[in-house]
Amino acid sequence: MTYIDGFVIPCPTANREGFIEHARAADAVFVELGALRIVECWGDDVPDGHTTDFRRAVQAREGETVLFSWVEWPDKETRDAAMARMQEMMSDPAKVDPRMDPATNPMPFDGTRLIFGGFVPVVDMTA
Repeated sequence: MTYIDGFVIPCPTANREGFIEHARAADAVFVELGALRIVECWGDDVPDGHTTDFRRAVQAREGETVLFSWVEWPDKETRDAAMARMQEMMSDPAKVDPRMDPATNPMPFDGTRLIFGGFVPVVDMTA
């Protein structure tokens, strides 16, 4: 069964093109590590809620847009192996892929406010 990693990210609205460039480079690494599909979405209709909402979840500030993204993996084992490989890569500067290196592909957003999690699909309906 597929496995999904979901992300919510606040990004300065002015960095839209920078985000797209960053994502295209970094997402290619995930695909090489086994991801089946990656979808990066720029917030278009993200309303303020009464109790909570996407903006509050990531402490979005004035001039920031909330992004919603997901990575689809063939299964949790592939995802876990890819994440272990990423950790290994990031812990050794000699092994860092330039597409994932903040020096060559800086994050155009505040990564400390990014939220993410892994999810097991329970309903998968298509037209």
